[in-house]
Amino acid sequence: MPAHRGLYAAALPPIAAAFLASSPHLQTGPTALTSLLAFATLSALAPPGSPEYVELGLLLAVVVGVARLAIGLLRAGVIAYLMSHAVLVGFVPAATALIVASQLPAALGVAAGDGGILEEAFDALGDPGAWLAGAVALTVATILVVRLSPRLHPMFPGVLVAIVLGMLAVEVLGFDGKTVGDVPAGLPPISFDLPWGDVPSLLLGGSIIALVGFAEPASVARTLAAKERQPWDPDREFVSQGAANVVAGFSGGFPVGGSFSRSALNRMAGGQTRW
Repeated sequence: MPAHRGLYAAALPPIAAAFLASSPHLQTGPTALTSLLAFATLSALAPPGSPEYVELGLLLAVVVGVARLAIGLLRAGVIAYLMSHAVLVGFVPAATALIVASQLPAALGVAAGDGGILEEAFDALGDPGAWLAGAVALTVATILVVRLSPRLHPMFPGVLVAIVLGMLAVEVLGFDGKTVGDVPAGLPPISFDLPWGDVPSLLLGGSIIALVGFAEPASVARTLAAKERQPWDPDREFVSQGAANVVAGFSGGFPVGGSFSRSALNRMAGGQTRW
């Protein structure tokens, strides 16, 4: 999906979820795990980045949202207790490996090919002669800043500092790395003009994302509820996540979920509610 679609997915969906969720800390928006599942579904139907791919991404969010709404309204949220831990045990490490592998070509300055994520990562690692010194140096500096910054202070904004370093590398050193490009100005576009005729082709993938992808917000809500000694309601979380996805589809985003990092940050910063 175009990068600005991530901004749309982070704008209105968390507001929709905040009205209905039971967890006081759960933050909703784009997540790596849900995005990987969405990519697996959409890439089989349209070329990634194409207008058709984007439209199917919006529709997929609506399909996921309706499925989660149905589960929550039918009070079938008890399935969250049956699948969340077992799925996450294997799902999170596998997703982590794929995310790291997907970044290796760019981190080494190697042009990505037409193969799969793992294939391109192995090709990049196996061809040191194609590595760009500037890209490798920027990658190493970014990792060091992000990993070592907590030693200065737990709240030190290491990621923000790393971003500033990247900007300086572009402006001062003339490093010619890949950039996001222009981002449309204005609020997220509200539209109900989606390719509704393609719903049948998205039902299977949407249902899988609705169930498997829910392992993430369920795990976040359960973990934080245990730490705070507060109850949580899986039915309400299904409904809140369903509403967030429906809003994401109609406001230019893509399938969303509960975020580990943003939820932990909300709690660590002293936030008392999901607002």
